[in-house]
Amino acid sequence: MRSSILMDSVDPTVVTPSKSRLVRTFAKVLHIRAVTGIAPVGGIQKTNNSQEKVKYDNSMSNNRSQSFDDDDVKLWNRVATEAFLAKLFASISAMKAAYAQLQVAQSPYDADGIQAADQMVVSELKNLSELKQYYLKKQFDEFPPEATLLLAELLEQKSLLKTYEIMGKKLDSQLQLKNSEITFLKEKLEETNKENKLLEKRLNASGLLSVPEKLHLSGLSPNHFISVLRQTIKSIRQFVKLMINEMELAGWDLDEAAKAILPGVGYWNTSLGSLAFESFVCLEMFDGFNYPNFSFSNKSLLDQQKRQQLFFDRFTDLKSLKTRAYLIRKPKSTFARFCFAKYLQIVHPKMETSLFGNLNQRNLINSGQYPETTFFTSFAEMAKRVWLLHCLAFSYEPEASIFQVGKRCRFSEVYMESVSEEAFLSSDGTMKADPLVAFTVVPGFRIGKTVIQCQV
Repeated sequence: MRSSILMDSVDPTVVTPSKSRLVRTFAKVLHIRAVTGIAPVGGIQKTNNSQEKVKYDNSMSNNRSQSFDDDDVKLWNRVATEAFLAKLFASISAMKAAYAQLQVAQSPYDADGIQAADQMVVSELKNLSELKQYYLKKQFDEFPPEATLLLAELLEQKSLLKTYEIMGKKLDSQLQLKNSEITFLKEKLEETNKENKLLEKRLNASGLLSVPEKLHLSGLSPNHFISVLRQTIKSIRQFVKLMINEMELAGWDLDEAAKAILPGVGYWNTSLGSLAFESFVCLEMFDGFNYPNFSFSNKSLLDQQKRQQLFFDRFTDLKSLKTRAYLIRKPKSTFARFCFAKYLQIVHPKMETSLFGNLNQRNLINSGQYPETTFFTSFAEMAKRVWLLHCLAFSYEPEASIFQVGKRCRFSEVYMESVSEEAFLSSDGTMKADPLVAFTVVPGFRIGKTVIQCQV
């Protein structure tokens, strides 16, 4: 056929495999139209005005029909369909962009923006309706494939760009809103922290514990123990600070005193020397913690359930009382014996003489009386917190146990926390691979499967 002869004369470079499918299709279609002047649409052949219509000749040998192969017809139909679909998707993208603009204009409310976006939405809906009619009537020839594909691509890219711009503005607006919320929450957090500090000061001044008043034995949880432990540690540090101040006033060499407590321990910062005194006080105050009554009473407590209730009752009775009033009223109670014995254990006679110039406090304690001094009042408050923690520990089933780690043990984040992260840094500022513990400052505890880290 004539068409096949013409196709054989096409330059092979026009349809090289390196070009895209769409380019090859256009090249083929445009070449056919340029050479033959015939454009098949929907299976119907059209001719240029310059060509004369060929009359039918009964002699098949002299008159041949100028028609395309079935493959060429299918090719044209496919190109026309792709052009139509490209226009359809471009219109949908424009519709999405218009709808996005309509949504943005609603919040914050913009009357002009809503009206303009609404008109765009209506316009695109009409366009989609027209495309639907073209599709139902198979009128693909209404859209020249070459120009339609390019225009559709341009329209779709413009619509996508507009959509991204709208979404960018919306995200900026949301970001500003979130920043405002963050600022508000930071201010609220700061205000809450101030209120908490004020309440904490009042609580410390009253000597009471932040434990629910109507707490029952069955409602105990590790969180209650952790709360009491925190206040106990705080009370210990307050006493240690007071003791160090008294030492400085008495002319003590604190560095030498720290070395005497923990020989062979170096401090990268001299201010950390106070941890040696804190470690010493904790070691003495918690000595015997695992034994009922710190072994200050020989009373047998064989029944586990009764023992739990007994220690819990001691905890609830003492936590709401003032330490001084309790010791004066019950100087022979188990807590009083614990308090007086621990004072004599921590404050050596030579130390007391050096700090206060006499042994008056020791003499009063030995006679079962309460020394009316700031130093002993601070110590008694610390002793009360340790005693309450001890009573609470024996209120659990099983009892809370205490532990500490020895010198040069490998540091473990499961059982330990460092009071100074810088202590585990090497000379170049990086974390040591296997840091070792120098000493335990505050012991750790176990309550069932709950581990409360010791401070090292």
